[in-house]
Amino acid sequence: MLDLQECRKKIDHIDDKIIQLFEERMKVCEEVAAYKIQTGKKVLDPQREREKIETLKKKAHGEFNARGAEELFQQIMAISRKRQYQLLTESGTKEEEEFKCVKKLPLKNANVAFQGVEGAYSYAAMRAYFGEEIQSFHVHTWRDAMEAVAEGRADYAVLPIENSTAGIVADIYDLLTEYRLFIVGEQIIRVEHVLLGLPGASLKHIERIYSHPQGLAQCRKYLNENPLWKTVEYGNTAGAAKKVREDGKLEYAAIASREAGEVFGLSVLAENICENQENSTRFIVVGKKPVYEEKAEKISVCFELPHASGTLYDMLSHIIYNGLNMTKIESRPITEKPWEYRFFLDFEGNLKDSAVKNALLGMEEEAILFRVLGNYGTQFK
Repeated sequence: MLDLQECRKKIDHIDDKIIQLFEERMKVCEEVAAYKIQTGKKVLDPQREREKIETLKKKAHGEFNARGAEELFQQIMAISRKRQYQLLTESGTKEEEEFKCVKKLPLKNANVAFQGVEGAYSYAAMRAYFGEEIQSFHVHTWRDAMEAVAEGRADYAVLPIENSTAGIVADIYDLLTEYRLFIVGEQIIRVEHVLLGLPGASLKHIERIYSHPQGLAQCRKYLNENPLWKTVEYGNTAGAAKKVREDGKLEYAAIASREAGEVFGLSVLAENICENQENSTRFIVVGKKPVYEEKAEKISVCFELPHASGTLYDMLSHIIYNGLNMTKIESRPITEKPWEYRFFLDFEGNLKDSAVKNALLGMEEEAILFRVLGNYGTQFK
């Protein structure tokens, strides 16, 4: 019978040799990095790596060992690249210059665009983020809001990007890739639906409820308790409140925010009607200039990858290896490339941090297309 302890001693001895050889290899990789810094040669040479791995696979005995050798050397080469990216960052060769760090964003007296009407949750998010000392105007669509910033008619736009129960707003992700705008801030608003009616109305008067489809869905349990009420879908919750006010009928009510009721002079007929009391929506603030506050702690990027096995893993490994915390990943189909996807990634960090610089450099070098969407902070209300 084999002696387990003896086998473990042999493995320990082999592992010691592997560590010694690994460190020797990394020293040579540092020399390679020095050459690439001097010549401007790219770190990643995919053809060289493919040829090298195929050669090493042929030296292994048996199919299992060949596959294992392939995986082993893919990881060793990825580690080597990460060290080279680190040295490039330290040398200042790839210093990020596009984004400018500022002590504080210029928000006072800004001109801000939002989709919907006064009293909408976008309006509430804008007021929470910017305060009172701004000029603002509403637009019909999210694209209109992006256009307003791109054309210089607005300094910023406020856009919903995710709801805690309904998920992402996919159109916003697509617009972020279409327009060369940057995320400069984030505002999270609690979705607190109330039932609004005309002054003097009461629940006994109500026959018809207007709201956005999501508003109706989020309050379905409450609505089911009143089966005689007819529900009518409307473009947005604040617009529903505006309609109730303009129609002037006691039997009409709207599910909207308390702030919408204040804007349109409606009374709160019922509160706490949303089934999920923790329901929140995340809004982003976009601007035309690539700036970030020195206290910013969240980074958003988007990228496209070669359509090959392991490429997404390689990208995410830059986040892991540099000790960064990824908070979100999403994908959207690339219209002109069937069955291929564009990825959106959020992680914690600041563009001044060396670990962030290392990760971004590695991701940019290895992606087909790569863009930093913004570095920003989050506010809650």
